[in-house]
Amino acid sequence: MNVLLSAAFVVCWSSGFIGAKLGAGSADTVTILMWRFLPLAAVLALVAATLARASWHGLTARDVLRQAVIGTLSQSGYLLTVYAAIQLGVSSGTTALIDGTQPLVAGALAGPLLGQYVSGRQWLGLGLGVSGVAVVTLADATATEGVAPWAYLIPFLGMLSLVAATFLESRTRTRIAPSVSMTVHCVTSAVVFTVLAAAYGSVAPPAEASFWVAIGWLVALATFGGYGLYWLILRRSGVTKVNTLMFLMAPVTAIWGAAMFDEPFGVQTVLGLALGLAAVVIVHRGGAPAAGSVRSSGRGARPAPADERTVQGSH
Repeated sequence: MNVLLSAAFVVCWSSGFIGAKLGAGSADTVTILMWRFLPLAAVLALVAATLARASWHGLTARDVLRQAVIGTLSQSGYLLTVYAAIQLGVSSGTTALIDGTQPLVAGALAGPLLGQYVSGRQWLGLGLGVSGVAVVTLADATATEGVAPWAYLIPFLGMLSLVAATFLESRTRTRIAPSVSMTVHCVTSAVVFTVLAAAYGSVAPPAEASFWVAIGWLVALATFGGYGLYWLILRRSGVTKVNTLMFLMAPVTAIWGAAMFDEPFGVQTVLGLALGLAAVVIVHRGGAPAAGSVRSSGRGARPAPADERTVQGSH
């Protein structure tokens, strides 16, 4: 069962990058994201007001506001950069690989920012991961015509947005139910993307059926499938298992993008993805935590290695 859940999670999460590519030809980024989150936020808010009211008991306005900020960083900012990069021509596999380095970067920064232990082997893993990103990005840039070099910096902004959300969440002491955080994040994203769409005059959805196919794909597979399975596997297997699975997104997305959209998938891409996967193995075998390292998430403090603290955006 765990293997099936893991496989379903990888496919559903990777589908977010493919869905972004599907919608890229029919509407602007903010239009796609607005119409993806408006109905989703309405459904989640209705459930929160009726069936899940008990989950909100004991939460203060400050708790909700903190979750809104985390959602703005880990979902709104993350998705905006992912979709923008793909619309500018960056391949879905390259975008997935760059964004997938977030656990490595968060683990590396946990030492100086949170006082958590980061081993020499984990630093080596970070170096390999960055090398893999560089190899794949260079391969994509040389094989794809008409893409501005600066477009490849946009996924890095999304990754850094996730890292910022990670460290904000690491300071959260209140236990927040997954249903509550998902509702706050999605409602926040609906507001953010509606404001942006209105500002750019891109509120009206296009008439093409492909637009609504992309929206349905993103809501069903990426949000409910990917985000829902993320929390399920997190509860069943822990953060390290989820982080490891996250690094499978890049190769799956690269193969999927090559099959559906004829995106570049040559020897350099394979090499870069292999470096990324090697980085995962090294980081998650990076040694035991030091005595002083503590993971705090509102579920009680316990010793934890630096790479066990992450917040993932929802596709």
